[in-house]
Amino acid sequence: MKRREFIALLGGALGFPLSARAQQPGRMRRVGILARTSAASLSPLVDSFRRGLHDLGWVEGNNVSIEYQYGDGTFNRLGELAAALVRLNVDVIVTVDTPPTQAAKSATSTIPIVIAVSADPVGAGLVASLAHPGGNITGLSLLAPDTDQKNLEIVKETLPKANRVAMIWDPNNRGMTLRLTAVQAAASRLGIEFQSLAAPSSDDLAAALAAAAKNPPDALIVLSPIYAAYRNEIIEFTTRTNVPLIFDTKGLAGEPGALVSYGADLSALFLKAATYVDKILKGAKPGDIPVEQPTKFQLVINLKTAKALGIDIPPALLARADEVIE
Repeated sequence: MKRREFIALLGGALGFPLSARAQQPGRMRRVGILARTSAASLSPLVDSFRRGLHDLGWVEGNNVSIEYQYGDGTFNRLGELAAALVRLNVDVIVTVDTPPTQAAKSATSTIPIVIAVSADPVGAGLVASLAHPGGNITGLSLLAPDTDQKNLEIVKETLPKANRVAMIWDPNNRGMTLRLTAVQAAASRLGIEFQSLAAPSSDDLAAALAAAAKNPPDALIVLSPIYAAYRNEIIEFTTRTNVPLIFDTKGLAGEPGALVSYGADLSALFLKAATYVDKILKGAKPGDIPVEQPTKFQLVINLKTAKALGIDIPPALLARADEVIE
């Protein structure tokens, strides 16, 4: 080959887009998604994850396939679903929340696991530390220190006369138990009576909400995994009682009954999870990739709900809001 031809060939190769190079013929890579919730409730977030993969050159049906395993709200099926992904010999398992991650961890110590969202991976015993997760698990945390406490402070500022605030939690979810403890401590400090509504199953939640409806709290804190699993039940409760809902992510701020949301953007976390999968598929070891905590938290106020419930939002809080829904 002549020198000029070689330089032209080299220049063409270097100029070839990275995403296109990633799509060159080769072994189809398999990514598994494991979640306790239904496909419908998780669809917008999974779309963000798939978009993130696509932007990195991984096109579903072309050079990557995605195996979906949804528990449809059933906690006891997670072990079976995780084992199914292991039998399929996927290259990476992406988990949504703490219980699915625990199930995946029990099912395999060799297949890399990427946590798309989990409250406290260290506290839940999923990783050794944020900086050095070790083992076969890495990913993203939903919270930074004091996030849930801050949420309750915003509730107090929004509803200064609130005496009792309730929160739905799942005793099967270690990460949610840690969040419950944090909110209980904040409630005590703020002089708010705190009411916990345990929801290990849909029947338990129905009983808890029926009892709460007889003496409604001033506000109900709804964590995103709970809402994904029990959206219909929660909407029915807020419609019947006019209890405002407080969410932990901006993506739910427009839901029926939503008054305030403060937290990370889950879509952004799922988009970020795609970069973790990309690194692992290209040879990185999950135990060497630090777990990231969100750095941006957004306050969204739903004035439509506030007006419907006759709630006056303090001007100072409105001024601090990243978004106002009217």
